Amino acid sequence: MKTTETGKYSKKWQTRFDFFERYGAPKTKEFRIAIRQEKFFRRLLINMNYSAFFFGCIYFFIIGLWRKNLALIAIIAVFSVIQLMLQEATGSRFPAVFDLIINLLTAMIWGITANYAYYLNEVKGSKSWNPFEGIL
Repeated sequence: MKTTETGKYSKKWQTRFDFFERYGAPKTKEFRIAIRQEKFFRRLLINMNYSAFFFGCIYFFIIGLWRKNLALIAIIAVFSVIQLMLQEATGSRFPAVFDLIINLLTAMIWGITANYAYYLNEVKGSKSWNPFEGIL
């Protein structure tokens, strides 16, 4: 599928799709070499989705990545339960900064996985539940 031939996607998405089409998945050597050659803001455009960063699971449901979204929610729920169990076992609460770090990491996971996951869904037709497909 040539993404630049369709009017369905914005220029921003077409740029991302073309980059993924040309250099492959973010975990590949070709991608890593090519992304280093790009300017800073273009790297951000390709690697990070700020709508997903700020709106997380809502954004994933809106753009149709519900399988990957449910998988991410399950992963985060497991880590939350582990955190609660550790707090109960030690009888103390973790510092507030720990919660802040966990929340930022959660937002980063959604922001970093969104672009390639959407590319796989829209261009490659992937229906995988793996939110880290092609990234890790």
